[in-house]
Amino acid sequence: RRRLDEMLANGTTTAEAKSGYGLDVATELRQLDAIGCLNREGPVQLVPTFLGAHAVPVEFRDRPEGTGAYVANVIQEQLPAVARQGIARFCDVFCETGVFSADQSRLILRAAADHGLALRLHADELLPSGGAELAAELGCISADHLAAPSDEGVAALARAAADGHPVVATLLPATSWFLGKHHFAPARRFIDAGIPVALATDLNPGTSPTLSLPLVTSIACLEMGLTPVEALVAVTINAAHSVGLGAEIGSIEPGKQADLVVWDVHSVDQLPYWLGARLARVVIKRGRPVFERG
Repeated sequence: RRRLDEMLANGTTTAEAKSGYGLDVATELRQLDAIGCLNREGPVQLVPTFLGAHAVPVEFRDRPEGTGAYVANVIQEQLPAVARQGIARFCDVFCETGVFSADQSRLILRAAADHGLALRLHADELLPSGGAELAAELGCISADHLAAPSDEGVAALARAAADGHPVVATLLPATSWFLGKHHFAPARRFIDAGIPVALATDLNPGTSPTLSLPLVTSIACLEMGLTPVEALVAVTINAAHSVGLGAEIGSIEPGKQADLVVWDVHSVDQLPYWLGARLARVVIKRGRPVFERG
């Protein structure tokens, strides 16, 4: 609740929240239940994602074929329980060298689709792993990270966008920045190829301890070459599409939910200019003021 209050004070009205820190049925379900409870409380709207395939837990690592055994556990035990619980809207997998291969990720995501979950993917964060290609192949709504996609992966995402089935490239510049990688996702290349780009905080205890989406836009402008307008689009309408809500939120249009932020600046160019500043003056969720700076 404290974190959501801080996010709200920085202008965030909707956020995806992932499980993935339990890696067993009981804890994954408890995390999803917490996300569901907080979503019902509001005012920040949460989109729950099951990320049981976030890592291989310790008890599987020393087994022969331990990763394969854990993949089977996710498919046979965790996914059916998550589907019965009925909270998660998405399933995600960490497709990365040394974690889950593209083939293993495909097995999990196809099983998730069979359970009625929409798909997203941690893709190519550290090395080209076939994640971008897999996201395009399976029609994932979002491919997260994409700091190191292959040429073939970028081409696959571009083809998907041109065919009218875009995979949103959800980029997480605060992660690369915090880890001191000095290697950021090729946002300009994605944009020039017609691939929609979203930005997110990737808030997590290991690699991106930030609650400030405006700070993320600043890093994206400084390190990825986005313009302020492109960064704003990336945290509004493109971000809404990245969680399957583009028809409901993310832009000011008749018939859409009135989620609005009044910013204490004179122009959009100043939003990323003031590094880490709290610039949200009023935040409105579903037509109701839910935060006002005194």
